[in-house]
Amino acid sequence: MSDVIVIGGGAAGMMAACSAAENGHNVTLIEKNEKLGKKIYITGKGRCNVTNAGETTAFFEQVVRNPKSLYSAVYSFDAPQVMAFMEKHGCPLKVERGNRVFPVSDHASDVIRACAKALEHAGVRVCLNTRVERLLTEAAEADAEIGSGEPLRAEYADARIKGRRDAGRKELDKAERRILGVCLSNGECLRADAVIAATGGLSYPATGSDGDGFRFAKELGIGVEQPRPALVPFVVREEWCKRLQGLTLKNVAVSLESGRKIIYSGQGEMLFTHFGVSGPLILSASSYYANARGKCKTGQDSGEGAGTHRGPEEDMTLIIDLKPALSEEVLDRRLLREFEQNRNKQFKNAVEGLFPSKLIPVMVELSGIEGAKAVHDINKEERAAFGRLIKKLPLTVTGTRGYAEAVITQGGVSVKEINPSTMESKKIKGLYFAGEVLDVDALTGGYNLQIAWATGHLAGESVRSII
Repeated sequence: MSDVIVIGGGAAGMMAACSAAENGHNVTLIEKNEKLGKKIYITGKGRCNVTNAGETTAFFEQVVRNPKSLYSAVYSFDAPQVMAFMEKHGCPLKVERGNRVFPVSDHASDVIRACAKALEHAGVRVCLNTRVERLLTEAAEADAEIGSGEPLRAEYADARIKGRRDAGRKELDKAERRILGVCLSNGECLRADAVIAATGGLSYPATGSDGDGFRFAKELGIGVEQPRPALVPFVVREEWCKRLQGLTLKNVAVSLESGRKIIYSGQGEMLFTHFGVSGPLILSASSYYANARGKCKTGQDSGEGAGTHRGPEEDMTLIIDLKPALSEEVLDRRLLREFEQNRNKQFKNAVEGLFPSKLIPVMVELSGIEGAKAVHDINKEERAAFGRLIKKLPLTVTGTRGYAEAVITQGGVSVKEINPSTMESKKIKGLYFAGEVLDVDALTGGYNLQIAWATGHLAGESVRSII
């Protein structure tokens, strides 16, 4: 039986702790907040989209970064197993549109309660209001001995006898490093045979997400891909967007373009805001935007984490198709019919059946056609240009909102540094990573929580291999 420490009481951490305990280990779960699952409480607008009940083979199509690194985790603990786990521990579930899985009660608290019940049943020791300051490794301990002049372990004795401390460090660097435990912010150090870091990312910092896991990894020489907000609203340049604040458009299509390259395309619902655009369709586009940008830098922050995040490249263009069900030819025939029926009206009054009332003055203005112009005076070229505007309404994306509004963090601990069959670090034996701390992310629909459950479960289950 081994001593296992899990850092982080979110979805991945709780599942990792349960999995490790069920495999016969003494498990301690350390959470910096006053309660478990703080971020889960706000997911799905408080309902918690637990997972997605679609086919497992289709799951990976929804993963934006590094889907192949998740094969072992997802296939070993898929959506049906997650659902069975929740229901076993007292949280009945239901499947809604798009195979999205929610608690029957529509309360995220029931998901937390089920996880807490599972932790208690497995005998996990939970430490709340406790912060891990750093990770202890065998190599780090030996390095401290080299620097302090204290006796070295046997494997470094020859270098010490020769008085070659530099050589001792070189031998240390070559040695396999193993996790020894953690040091807490109060100075107390806890020993462990294995440590699972499920510390989350940077999104929704009010829930305690502050990038601790990224710092732990960097301090141990483990690669971290630049974090950036994802599933997050867009900031756009066009001022007319502000006039549409609060307007929701359903069944529209968008494409995100960089030069002539289409980064993302999709159809669904979007929302205009005082800073740009949001809604499910835009959140999905933002993950591909972040992925295409690569490294991002943070702009001015309002103090609430709402700063604009931008990359080093040129701005991208978001093209909105307001009538995706109609081809340009069919749309032109409809416009011709509308104009014929309203030929004696002013242009601004003849398009009332085409758009929501709030959008009409903006479309009239952008068309370049005088609003008071009689419809019978509009020529074929003007009508065609108006049709093109309806099918390709452009917005200039200058960045995204900050982590305070981002559903997830893109980037994180490099999957190249992790054994995908176990979630164990390739550099530090006995150290595992799970959940949002990893450089894997997916679109909305329960996929990101499924990643958390699956990687956490695999990490906890894999601890048995160190015995």
